[in-house]
Amino acid sequence: QAQLVESGGGLVQPGGSLRLSCAASGFSFSTYIMNWYRQAPGKERELVASITSGGSTTNYVDSVKGRFTISRDNAKMTVYLQMNSLKPEDTAVYYCNARWSWYGHNRNYWGQGTQVTVSS
Repeated sequence: QAQLVESGGGLVQPGGSLRLSCAASGFSFSTYIMNWYRQAPGKERELVASITSGGSTTNYVDSVKGRFTISRDNAKMTVYLQMNSLKPEDTAVYYCNARWSWYGHNRNYWGQGTQVTVSS
């Protein structure tokens, strides 16, 4: 069974850094686009960052550009989100997501979510 297991969330002060990790198993990780989403209380789920299967292309929501970096290690079947210069508005539950599609077939897997709290 496909599984995404996250780690690295927690409490950090404004201006601090945190690195989230998402370990994948049970599917062909190297063929999937990987994404990080976040959802704050009362708000819609937001796509924060994405990375193509080979890691050659990344995309970010404007609010995190220059501060967050998504990366992946296909040998370790792990995707990362390095978060620097954190702000209180970054506080949310962060979700790891894997997407794959091929000629009408598609897969979409989600992690359990990990809480990131930015507060002094």
